[in-house]
Amino acid sequence: MSDMVRLIEPLIPALRRYARALLRNPADADDLVQDCLERAIGRWHQRRAEGDVRTWLYAILHNLAVSQMRQHARRGASMPFEDAPEAILAVAPDQHESLLQRDLTAALDALPEEQRGVLLLVSVEGLSYAEAAQVLAIPIGTVMSRLARARDRMIQLMDGERASAPAGRPLLRRVK
Repeated sequence: MSDMVRLIEPLIPALRRYARALLRNPADADDLVQDCLERAIGRWHQRRAEGDVRTWLYAILHNLAVSQMRQHARRGASMPFEDAPEAILAVAPDQHESLLQRDLTAALDALPEEQRGVLLLVSVEGLSYAEAAQVLAIPIGTVMSRLARARDRMIQLMDGERASAPAGRPLLRRVK
């Protein structure tokens, strides 16, 4: 053990210089040197007895630095939580959009075919009522009534059947 310490200890300042030159960050360089020394001590028995300890340590340090740089490139830049601007941390969750899209697709699938076709042609594709009527070979009045029913049903389906009628539209009452 004393032989190992005697061989490694004088090389630590040079390893730190090399690590700082590679990483250009003193804290990361110190961590790299510590990792290098841990690996060297843990694998001291694997070292060639006739080999140079200095070149062996530099090889370990260099290989660890390359691995660390590759890992950093894969993960991207990072910063301490305390230094991060609040705007970066306050990002709205994006799962809500995918849930809305899933619900919208399910609601569209629940519409009768004639309502779905009119709704898609007018609302999604941007066709006028006359163009949609021409495409579907039906009167314009039929396009308008199917579109109104499709929109009402979509609102009901998207609200989870909670709303029996869209806001601002009166309920129809059955009179006996």
